[in-house]
Amino acid sequence: MDFSTKIISKNQQIHLPILKEKEVELYIKREDLIHPFVSGNKFRKLKYNITEAKKQHKKTLLTFGGAFSNHIVATAVAANLNGFKSVGVIRGDELGVDLSKTLANNATLREAQKNGMIFEFVSRETYRNKTSEIFINQLKEKFDDFYLVPEGGTNDFAVKGCEEILNEEDFNFDYICCAVGTGGTISGLINASKENQKVIGFPALKGDFLQKEIKQFVKKNKNWCLETNYHFGGYAKYNEDLIGFINNFKEDTGVLLAPIYTGKMVFGILDLIKKNTFKKGAKIVAIHTGGIQGITGFNQKLKKKNQQIIKGL
Repeated sequence: MDFSTKIISKNQQIHLPILKEKEVELYIKREDLIHPFVSGNKFRKLKYNITEAKKQHKKTLLTFGGAFSNHIVATAVAANLNGFKSVGVIRGDELGVDLSKTLANNATLREAQKNGMIFEFVSRETYRNKTSEIFINQLKEKFDDFYLVPEGGTNDFAVKGCEEILNEEDFNFDYICCAVGTGGTISGLINASKENQKVIGFPALKGDFLQKEIKQFVKKNKNWCLETNYHFGGYAKYNEDLIGFINNFKEDTGVLLAPIYTGKMVFGILDLIKKNTFKKGAKIVAIHTGGIQGITGFNQKLKKKNQQIIKGL
């Protein structure tokens, strides 16, 4: 996979009765098809970070994440494809007690290790202080010099990569929608959008702190907002309605959404359409930022609770 090339994703039009009824056009930008593991915004966020790591002559990429983090596995695969070693600082020291058991039950970490990632399992308390200078210096003592990729991958290089999600044909849309985690993707979209377009973010987390995070990366005060009513209780939270919606959407459109981010976003978009938030004739493009690989682990949790699983993998 060549990280130096410019990738243009196709837009797939969605056909549903509600869209016809409300006279609104909805398209999904299939960033999820870029790569099985380094898909969507993960490719965009890592592209210029990898360029910078090479420029600095680093040999190792180090990053942070939870046990089912799409970012962790994407960094491991991207590092492997580009000749880097990789280290993943993983939240939850109990996961390192019996690594073979952890890997047997965790497809994300299994794939990351398969691509050469070394794990550093830390307590949740230590993880909360992961950006402290003392902790970073301890990691440098253990793993030598490395290029640090922030949790979720968001920094100036990531935002630059996310600015490349949009291309010329996307400037015909009235609205650009994306899920929001750390704020890097939406920041890039805001920077790349035109004055006549509105960018709408759907945070997967509770709280309004993201406004501040996004503003530090946005070059101009363009037309954007956050829809904060579709987090389903917070990060990785869900209910049966969300899982049912994801399954129905896959059956109706052929597009598989992920429960952490994109499922919540598309649920929100269609709910806003039902509520007549968008004018008749509006054209919307929603960015599919990937995350499909995480469904396997999510389904394991659903099975344990005897709940319906996400189909279509």
